[in-house]
Amino acid sequence: MQPDAGLRGVSVRPGPRTRDRLRDGVDRLWRPLALIAACGFLWWLVTALGGVPGYLVPSPGRTWQVMVEQGGYLWQNTLTTTGETLLGFVLAAVAGVLAAVVMVYSVTVERTLYPLLLFAQVVPKIAIAPLFIVWLGFGTPPKIVVAVLMAFFPIVISGVTGLRSVDSELLELVATMGAKPLQTFRKIRFPASLPHLFSGLKVAATLAVTGAVVGEFVGANEGLGYVILQANGNLDTPMLFAGLIIMSLLGVLLFAVIEVTEHLLLPWHSSRRSSPVTATY
Repeated sequence: MQPDAGLRGVSVRPGPRTRDRLRDGVDRLWRPLALIAACGFLWWLVTALGGVPGYLVPSPGRTWQVMVEQGGYLWQNTLTTTGETLLGFVLAAVAGVLAAVVMVYSVTVERTLYPLLLFAQVVPKIAIAPLFIVWLGFGTPPKIVVAVLMAFFPIVISGVTGLRSVDSELLELVATMGAKPLQTFRKIRFPASLPHLFSGLKVAATLAVTGAVVGEFVGANEGLGYVILQANGNLDTPMLFAGLIIMSLLGVLLFAVIEVTEHLLLPWHSSRRSSPVTATY
């Protein structure tokens, strides 16, 4: 079949095959995995050579043994922290996107709200977490509130940046074509803001984990923060390291889920690095 005459000067090449995508995925993963393996080996080497006492830094084997022996206890507390994190993250995402939209469309709201957001972000959450315990009690709500406060700011900032990244000439074009503000938002502004918004969501996901754990530090009888706090008080460093590792894995898992979601929802954005159409002018 002859190429379309209207496409002269443009060569069309097939998109990446499954083997190429697999090779690209391996190329992306082997470096961080190698670094993790190197850090694990260094951790084992330091403890094996006796450079650090075992009560200060446990060996990887001892830490893994505790994770296996106390698997049920750690799993139950991980579920608690995961629930608090997910709920806080979802609430922060909804509130953050709504706040970003209002700030973009109203200069008055932006000038009023932005200093308050900056002030709330600067205040250490560990300093105000006890207030939420006093106001809301020792249940789940204080932890969710701290997670929301930690995750809210990056979502708002990335949302505002994304909504304002649309080319002004494009907005003028759709306006002259009779598009209403809601149509412009649905078809132009919001889709264009998604790459920036997903960047903020990935940062917010890790901060939500931190916020939930910080809330558990202040007052809780379950959760990974409670596990870490109890292990620290009992000088149980293997359990302390186990809690820290699980907390880190939880943050990485949430980050990876949002990363995958971004690639699924924004193929037009992620494919720009391997576009199947290449100009040859």
